[in-house]
Amino acid sequence: MPGTAGPHSTENHEYDVVVIGARCAGAPTAMLLARRGHRVLLVDRATFPSDTVSTHLIHPPGLAALDRWGLLERVVATGCPPIDTYAFDLGPFTITGSPAGEGFEASYAPRRTVLDKILVDAAAASGAEVREGFTVERILSDGGAVTGITGHDRAHRPATAHARIVVGADGLHSSVARAVGAVGYAEKPRINAYYYAYWAGLPMRGVFEAYDREDRALAAWPTNDDLTLVICGWPMRDFMANRDDVEGNYHATLARVPAFAERVAAATRAERFVGMGVPNYFRIPYGPGWALVGDAGYLKDPITAQGIQDAFRDAERCAGAIDDALTGRRPFEEAMRAAQEERDAQVMSMYEFTAQFATMEPPPPEMREMLYAASRSPTARDLFARVTAGVTRPEDFFGHMRERMSHQEPHPA
Repeated sequence: MPGTAGPHSTENHEYDVVVIGARCAGAPTAMLLARRGHRVLLVDRATFPSDTVSTHLIHPPGLAALDRWGLLERVVATGCPPIDTYAFDLGPFTITGSPAGEGFEASYAPRRTVLDKILVDAAAASGAEVREGFTVERILSDGGAVTGITGHDRAHRPATAHARIVVGADGLHSSVARAVGAVGYAEKPRINAYYYAYWAGLPMRGVFEAYDREDRALAAWPTNDDLTLVICGWPMRDFMANRDDVEGNYHATLARVPAFAERVAAATRAERFVGMGVPNYFRIPYGPGWALVGDAGYLKDPITAQGIQDAFRDAERCAGAIDDALTGRRPFEEAMRAAQEERDAQVMSMYEFTAQFATMEPPPPEMREMLYAASRSPTARDLFARVTAGVTRPEDFFGHMRERMSHQEPHPA
């Protein structure tokens, strides 16, 4: 049947779509599909509000998505302060600019305890059935097509749900991706390990600060409850040697920027250290009866903090493609292939830029001259900040800088 989701789509399933994972990719996917009248079940093993490892940052493109969904005011009302300046201290010089774009002058970094609860509640208010504290045990299939899930709630009561499409929004270790053997491509290994903690008494005054010091990096930005997230990173090659003394190595990284280390020393750590190091990959995000969204389908090093806005935009793409398939406007495979192509075209250059940026290796001479030239131009400083905010494409920034290079004074170093 043209436009159907697979060989089982004409059967009497109780749901059109089951979404596994209710955070920044899954909850919006469920919300958007429910708003279009589809029968949606959203499940997550967590109960909300709950925390998860995250950079928290929502750059202007992510804010634009929240605004389209009618949720931005709720996020801002939680008290997370606006971040209107990005400052990248590269040692010999600093590039300071504005992340503004898509009608927004600043970014926000809400705690995930706050943001994810807003998203889950919005999915429920839109008509999706939400089951929190639900563990998926098995992805069901028949004749090569995914047909539903089995699992249990926190009381270990078993449940089965059949659907025309099952969406994996469950991150790096996606149960859907594992069950269907989703094929990866453009893969890169883990580049860095990152550890962060929240600090009280460390005012940021609306600034995202980042420091690059040889093979170490650190950054800080404000979040809810007058707290500041301070994150330190070092190469994965040093991970094993440092894992038994995270706090010591964290402070050793801070010590590479003495003035900032003094500010942290005058503050109070409010919560424990949390760590992450992620691989870099794309996965083919669809097949008979299934789809992947967010980190389940595409993941990169967090140094550019693109994950939340990538998840939002991927949710919109995925929901639109699934809606096309369920309503018969396009066959499922055609709609999802177009969504994959659009995703890759939108994010591939940032994926490569992020991987290069994350290596923390000294930049080649041409790149160093470009960055120095950028630090001396207000327009270029803003362009660089907007690259890291996902507003400007990396190739647009570097094209702009190549045009300026012959007119700039060479770096004195």
